[in-house]
Parts: sequence; structure tokens; C-alpha cells
Amino acid sequence: MPGSTWVLGQPSSEFTLLAADIGGTHARIGIVRASSPCAVPGQLESFATYECARYASLDAMLSHYLQEHRIGVVHNASIACAGYLTDGRVLNSNLPWEVGVPHLQEKMRFENLCLINDFEALAHVAPHLDQHASTWIAGPDRPARGRMLVVGPGTGLGAALSVPSEAGDRTVLTTEAGQAAFAPSSDMELRVLSRLLVPGAHVPIEQIVSGPGLLLLYRTLASIEDQPPSLTTPADVTEAAIGGDDPFARRVLQIFCGLLGSTIGNLVLYYGAEGGVFLAGGILPRIAQFLRHSTFRERLVDKGLMRPVLEQVPIRLLERNDLGALGAASWFLQHRPQSALAMEARH
Repeated sequence: MPGSTWVLGQPSSEFTLLAADIGGTHARIGIVRASSPCAVPGQLESFATYECARYASLDAMLSHYLQEHRIGVVHNASIACAGYLTDGRVLNSNLPWEVGVPHLQEKMRFENLCLINDFEALAHVAPHLDQHASTWIAGPDRPARGRMLVVGPGTGLGAALSVPSEAGDRTVLTTEAGQAAFAPSSDMELRVLSRLLVPGAHVPIEQIVSGPGLLLLYRTLASIEDQPPSLTTPADVTEAAIGGDDPFARRVLQIFCGLLGSTIGNLVLYYGAEGGVFLAGGILPRIAQFLRHSTFRERLVDKGLMRPVLEQVPIRLLERNDLGALGAASWFLQHRPQSALAMEARH
């Protein structure tokens, strides 16, 4: 299936799993040791974060991690990666290098290798977390249940859906929601789109609703209003806005939060995710308080006849930076082939 790819060999006698979460900017890597399948591993050992741009390839980063933490040969790996997975490779213009199963298999010599979408990984772990693992943002302050959406702006905009079954387990559906067309709903947003929409161009939602999108929104609005664009990074924009000493940056962040809310409201309706929304993505923990008091929730619920439904959707923020890697490990532990389990049991 597009969301995951297996390359299988013979499992090792000692079950050790390398779990990684590869984003467009940062990679988070850890080790899981397990003796039997479980829904969510308890913890990650030797957890570390790396800047992707500092490495020539993913295998170079993984090799550095294993050497730095003095970890021996690892036969099993589960890697969550931003982007669309097809034919054993990742399609993502935000990554500094290509990610593909054949290359990793050759360089790292993994016997069992799983590659899944990063938000698919989060959707595997989010329903199993207790309420203390997330922070309330909007809607009723209750645990999520039923169909749940995991969505958020990072280097791009990711989204995945967790759907319960009658048997009590869950199915995760991956999406490329961030690649859907940006749909403005105010005069200012229409003006932004008109600046970005050149002949033949596709303007995806994530071009605006993402970390880089925040900076693009700042620059585009500055151009529209003849403002000098003095800020040069998304972090600069958030810091200037939250600090309160830059009214223009604050207004840009307000517009960004409104667009995020409107987008998530649409996604809840598209996927029937009235059970709850988990927000993720590197930018959101830094603006959580701002987000609560912005137009985020009003834009999320402002969907005509569906407003009463959306007002009952709990919105919570995932802030732990190890959840993507834990989700990748969770997918692996739940989906290992029966042949691999049987061989492990014989050792």
C-alpha cells in the first residue's frame, strides 16, 4: 500500500528495532527493545535529534547515530518520513536527499525495513496516549474517541486519519491533504492567492499553512501592503508576533492561525473525524497560547450548518518530540509478518 513498504529477510535472534522520524528539517531517532508485539512501545532508548541538512544522506545520518551511541548491528528498522510513499521511495520536495528502500537496504543491511508516512506513524500512536500526553487547545476538554484526525504544519502540512473498527482495533488512512488546493475565504486571502497563482501553477494548502508557508505569507502580505520584510525565518515571525513588539508580524500570525483553523475544519468534514483532532508539527508548540486566543477555533467551526458538529470536536496538541519515532515502532510491532514472529519465537 502507498503508506508503507517492507523489505524482508531473516529476523535476528535478539529483537532490537531502530525507530526514526524523518522530517524536512529534523530527524529523531531511537532504539526500541521488545520481545513481543504490543500497541505502543513503552520508551525509546538513546533518543537523539539531528538536523537533516547536515548529512549527505539518510544512511549517513543513521550510521552516525549508531556510532555515536555505540549501538551494534541493528537488523530491524521502522522509519517514518514526511512525504508520499510509492514504489519504495518517498516523494517530498522538502527533504534534502532522496529516501528509498533499496538504497537503505543496501547501505544499512537491515533485515526487516519498514518505511511509513510520518503522520501515519503519529496516527498509530495518538489514540493510545493518555490525556496527559497532549494539551487542550479548543473544543470540549475530553479524550478523543471514534474517528481521529492527526494534522499539523511542519516543513509541509501532514494529515492522517485513525478509524476504529468493530473488532476494537484501528485502521490508519494516510492522506496528502497538504497538496490540495489552497482555498481562500477572505478578501486578504484572495489577494495572497492572486500573488502566488501564476499561469499553470498549483498553489497547495501547505504552501501557506506550514512553517515555510508562514514566512511566505509574511513576505506576500508585506509586498501587498508595501511593508519592509525585515524578518527572514518562520521563527523570526513567531517571536516578533508573540513578543508583541511587531504589530504586522502579529497580524500575519493571526491570519496564519485562521487559515490553519479553516483548513482543519474542512479536513474534519472531509474525513468525518468528529471524534477529535490531534495537532502536531514543529511550529505549533511555540505558538500554542497564541493559537488558543486567535481566530483558529472560530474559523474551524465556521462551516454553516455543520457548526454545531464542529463545536463538539476536541482539539489537542501533541508536544512530545518522540511520538513520530514511537509511532513508527508501533506500526512495526503491530504489522510484523507472522513468519517473522515465528522465527523470533524459535530463537
